[in-house]
Amino acid sequence: MSKIAIVILNWNGQKLLEQFLPSVTEYSTNASIYVADNASTDNSIQFIKDNYPDIKIIQNTENGGYAKGYNDALIHINADVYCLLNSDVEVTPNWLISIEDTFNNYPEVAIIQPKILDYKQKNYFEYAGAAGGFIDQLGYPFCRGRIFQDLEEDLGQYNDVREIFWATGACMFIKAEVFHKLGGFDEDYFAHQEEVDLCWRAHNKEYKILYVGTSTIYHLGGSTLSNMNPKKTFLNFRNSLYSITKNLPKKKAFVIIFIRLLLDGIAGIRFIFQGKFNHCLAILKAHVSFYKNFIKIFKKRENVTYFKKYYTTKSIVCSHFVYSIRKFTILVKD
Repeated sequence: MSKIAIVILNWNGQKLLEQFLPSVTEYSTNASIYVADNASTDNSIQFIKDNYPDIKIIQNTENGGYAKGYNDALIHINADVYCLLNSDVEVTPNWLISIEDTFNNYPEVAIIQPKILDYKQKNYFEYAGAAGGFIDQLGYPFCRGRIFQDLEEDLGQYNDVREIFWATGACMFIKAEVFHKLGGFDEDYFAHQEEVDLCWRAHNKEYKILYVGTSTIYHLGGSTLSNMNPKKTFLNFRNSLYSITKNLPKKKAFVIIFIRLLLDGIAGIRFIFQGKFNHCLAILKAHVSFYKNFIKIFKKRENVTYFKKYYTTKSIVCSHFVYSIRKFTILVKD
């Protein structure tokens, strides 16, 4: 059996810990539980000590965001598999059983994501991860069960086990050995899409990533940055360009970056017509940051491969906004 360590990254999240730790402790008795604290200034740590003395605490010296926070914490944890779990997640009875079975029965699997439903509407998929992550040929990530803001109802259509391109950082199981061989998360991302980059690099090393739909969790979402926050727009647009630069073959990367910059400009104009001027400004800032850091990011390139089988559509933007496709099952005929 794999030794699993559940690691919850926390930053000033006492209220979330109060709300969501009970289910984690109740339904995860066969795993060790850690809280990795990103230098919180609230009463989070004391709350855990007072109410959950069995939970192990790792105190990071600074708030380095999601990427650095986990990188700093995981070097102190001895486990076969890390479960990187957001602090705003409610888990369910037996949620770990099928995950453990999959790791034990398929040794070639390095990363697993469970089914992620919306905590507020529990019969719908949740934005961050849904039923597993995919990517289009222009490097835009999307999910089964969620295309842009369109969320599908869970009718059992994704109660399967299948290979995916990326697993969400809201709940990612990853073999410890693989995490450290990959060098962990890229800390230049700070937060958002660092899991897409990590999974992309895992594919480049020929590791397998699975979605296991027989394990279910409920994610609140938006606890750190909501979808309407311009900072999230900045990070998503910039970090997506980072991933393309690092993980596609060189010639293809330059072509796609050029196309993406044009499409980002269209997105910025769309934000203007919607009156979301701060989001348009966030895209401009994302491009400036990308240009400024391009050489640094480009130097991180390793051996890369073009994984055509994972690029399930040429353009998810075109499929969704031009052809009004809102469901993965219509987009891709499995």
